Parts: sequence; C-alpha cells; structure tokens
Amino acid sequence: MRQIRSFISVLVLALHLAPGGVSHAQGSSVGVTKLLLPFEGGSGRPVAESLAEGARLLLGRTVVVESRPGASGRIAAMALKRAAPDGTTIAQFPIVVPVMAPLSFKEVPYTSRDFAPISQIATYDLALAVPNAHPARTVAELVDWLKKNPPQRFYGSPGAGTLPHFLGVMIAKAIEIDMTHVPYKGAAALKVDLVEGTIPCGISVVSDLIDLHRAGRIRILATSGEKRLSQLPDVATFAEQGYPRVVASGWVGIFAPAGTPRAIIDEWSAALVTTVRSAATRQRLINLGVEPTGTSPDEFAAIVEADVARWAPIIKLSGFQAE
Repeated sequence: MRQIRSFISVLVLALHLAPGGVSHAQGSSVGVTKLLLPFEGGSGRPVAESLAEGARLLLGRTVVVESRPGASGRIAAMALKRAAPDGTTIAQFPIVVPVMAPLSFKEVPYTSRDFAPISQIATYDLALAVPNAHPARTVAELVDWLKKNPPQRFYGSPGAGTLPHFLGVMIAKAIEIDMTHVPYKGAAALKVDLVEGTIPCGISVVSDLIDLHRAGRIRILATSGEKRLSQLPDVATFAEQGYPRVVASGWVGIFAPAGTPRAIIDEWSAALVTTVRSAATRQRLINLGVEPTGTSPDEFAAIVEADVARWAPIIKLSGFQAE
C-alpha cells in the first residue's frame, strides 16, 4: 500500500508540473545529487523532500536529502563550500547560514560569496506580540507605554543571534528606545511567558505566534514584511504603522558551491521554480507556514546581497558576537 500511495503522489505531482515544465536534460541531469540540510527538525526536511521529488521528475536525478546538523549550520556550509562545483551537491539554507552567521560569529570560515545562489524557495515574516492583557494594540501605543515604563523596556526572542533578536534591534533603533534583549531557549519558552504576561513583548516567526493570536491568548501588533499577510489581514505591517525602515523577512533558498557552471545553475533553478510554483508543492509549503516564491539565480543573488547590506549594521549595533 505504501508503494501504491507513493506512486500515486508522484503521478499527481507530475501532472501538476507538466505544463510549462523544464525539459529533461542530459549530462548534469544524470546521477545522484545530495541536498544538504543544516538543521534537524522544523519544516526544513518536508520542504527539501518536496523539492527533491520535483527534481527527480523534472531532471531525472536521484536526490538524496542529507542532514548535516551542528555548529549553527556551519558544518553543512563547509560541506557545500568544499563540494565539487558540478551540481552533485547543493544545499537548502535559511538566511541565517549564508547571511547572518558570517556577520555574527567571531570566526566563520566562509562568506556568502562561497555559494552560488540557485533559487529562493520561500519567505517568512516575523511578528511583534504582547500578552493579551497588555494595553497596547498598535506599535505606537506600545512605544508610548514603553516610554512611561522604563523598567519594562525589554523584549524576548527564541534565542541570541536569531533573526527575531536582530529584528528587535532594528525596532529599537526605529522607535529610538533602548531595549534589552532577553534570549529564550526556543520559541516554546518565549510563548509561555507571553501567554502568562511575564514579559512585556516578544518577537518570533509569525508561524510560531499566529495560533495563540487567533485564540486570543496573545496579540500580534505588527508583522515585518513589505505587505500584510493573507493569514493576518487585520494586522498592519510596521511600515503601515509609520516605521518604514522596519522591513525584514526570513527566507529559505537553494545554493550550489561557488564556481558551479551557469548552465547547471540555470537547469536546477528552472526545475526548482517549476516545482515551487506547482499547486501541490505550493500548498504544502503554505501549510508549513512559509510563503512560496521561486526566483531566478540573479534575483536570488540580489536578495542575498541586499540582506547582507541590511543586517550588517544592525548586527554591529547589537554588539552581539557568537563564539
């Protein structure tokens, strides 16, 4: 039965991918490719498995999803850097690996230029939330409250050196209030304190907080993207609330080793974009709490470069440096 279900799922995806799909290429499309993952758990593996299935159908390659966890993503990053630039090893990295880590760690033996961007796969926004009993219902009201309550000028995040941590630094700069960062050991602990009201505000990925917001147990005041989320149509962005410099999103993308021939990059990019934009994969990614995108290599390279420029001064301002 498992084999029958697997065959049916592949057939359904093939039907979704067929219109406008990429041609079945030769040369680089024959053989096995390793798709490296830098972290265990979360949505990383389901996303990677969806991409691997699409690549098998479109490129005729066997794609093996291989976890290389540890050292905040640096083990997977170094494995990709050292891999042959021939399309047989690629990696699925969140923004933290190629952008944040080289800016945050005291010694990181790689930079974003050691990787060739293939395609951005999906984005995700962050949210600023307060306990449900908090009087603030907008960012402006929270700012007024913080001005009147100096001892409460702190915010929580899922951990030091995370994207929510640095978004907090960005927000503090925008509202011109010094905020103390309180790092938690993951989003679960942060959510407990937000629900119980033991911390005045917190920042995390929208998918971490949206269920509690909908249940009325916490209140999301703003999201960090360029536009409102379809899942939270009544929650305005920071920009809409008068803070145009507070715009930031996380992302997940696929990279190859630097020096990989452009023909191979383009072949992989076309297959990944077709997969991500198929109805089946798109819905699966949305269900995992991310917004499917699918970009060209040049578009993704520009995104990486812009994010390095965006976050470098913020990380420097934070004074944070990981060992």
